[in-house]
Amino acid sequence: MPEVRAGALAGIEGRLPPEIAAKAEADGVAKAGQDAITLVTLGVLGGAFIAFGAIFSNVALTGAEAAMPFGMARVVAGLVFALGLSLVLLGGAQIFTGDVLMVMAWASGRLALHRVLRAWALVWVGNLAGAVGTAALVFLAQHFLFGSAQVGATALRTAQAKASLPFGQAFLLGILCNTLVCMAVWLSLSSRLPAHRMIVVMLPIAAFVAAGFEHAVANMYFIPFGLMIKAGASEGFWQAARLDPAAFARLDMAGAVRNLLAVTLGNVVGGAVLVAGVYWLLYRRGLRADR
Repeated sequence: MPEVRAGALAGIEGRLPPEIAAKAEADGVAKAGQDAITLVTLGVLGGAFIAFGAIFSNVALTGAEAAMPFGMARVVAGLVFALGLSLVLLGGAQIFTGDVLMVMAWASGRLALHRVLRAWALVWVGNLAGAVGTAALVFLAQHFLFGSAQVGATALRTAQAKASLPFGQAFLLGILCNTLVCMAVWLSLSSRLPAHRMIVVMLPIAAFVAAGFEHAVANMYFIPFGLMIKAGASEGFWQAARLDPAAFARLDMAGAVRNLLAVTLGNVVGGAVLVAGVYWLLYRRGLRADR
């Protein structure tokens, strides 16, 4: 009986920070060891899953700003956006922003830098394909016409706001964002139970969305979807939404590329330095026993 009880407790007791650090490091080694097809495919799934969170968030935000204070509307949008990371962590996928934690394995000498960069690049490409592919499906389904075309109007405003950000501001917002995203992933490693993992990621993810921080994988959906609406929506959409296409002149490919480059770099700095680097310094520096 004591053995059964001990086994049961082992399944629900959370990992302490030193154990989380060891788990994050080991996970980084395992992820980097996957073949290219697996990494890209997991990245496609990750991009699609984050896109579903973005879709949920966009719908939740539509009309909310007129019905409640700005801050509360953003909090609601952030809470439902957490669906994306929950799908990634529990459904079995990878996102570039979470994989930044591989820096811990590199810092410990368990991964060569080229293997880390290879994994990041393959997952980033997969994320882009998954997010843009999902955006295309959602556009073809004419989801932007829902809510008397207000769903599309919200998507356009979101996309233009992101594409209009100056490079430096997008970079800094990317740093702040991936600090929270990597902390969400870090907290998820504290538990072995799916329900616990879903719960602990919600607030960090809601916080970055509510605060308006920038996430590269989310933007791989938001901006392309806005571009698709701008380029392909019928005149009936613009009339129903009571919008002028000329009002979205700043939503273009140049803005999309600038945003993704700046936010990707910011996400790397936020996750690699402020989360992976700090926790490696605290808990993995100089350890060799588990290698």
